[in-house]
Amino acid sequence: MGKAVSLIRSSRLSDVAEYAYAAAVAAGARLVFLAGACPLDEDGNTVAVGDYAGQAARAVENMRIALEDAGAGIEDVVSTRVLVASTRQVDLVTAWEVVRAAFGDHDVPSTLLGVTVLGYDDQLVEIEAVAALPG
Repeated sequence: MGKAVSLIRSSRLSDVAEYAYAAAVAAGARLVFLAGACPLDEDGNTVAVGDYAGQAARAVENMRIALEDAGAGIEDVVSTRVLVASTRQVDLVTAWEVVRAAFGDHDVPSTLLGVTVLGYDDQLVEIEAVAALPG
């Protein structure tokens, strides 16, 4: 069965971004919309308090689990949005580097945002994702 996601690159846009600028989904694909993956353990406790990289790593792990439960993998992700509770660019970059590394060659379009606050106590990072599976 073929892949449902095609990453699109542009020679007319800067290559400084570490992701594809667009993604296309094959006709008939089944879309999977994930809730924001949070840095929570199995008991619902926030892990890696105060650690942007640690929280990003746990959020990626939880995203992978949600993808698996939906019958998908990281290679099926179409796009992401990474939310980081900080006004400091260095904190955003710290979280982004963890997320970016997790995607490897499947460098999907992504948006990195600094936000005021996230939903759980001591939460610093959240990752939203959309995936597509062949129909």
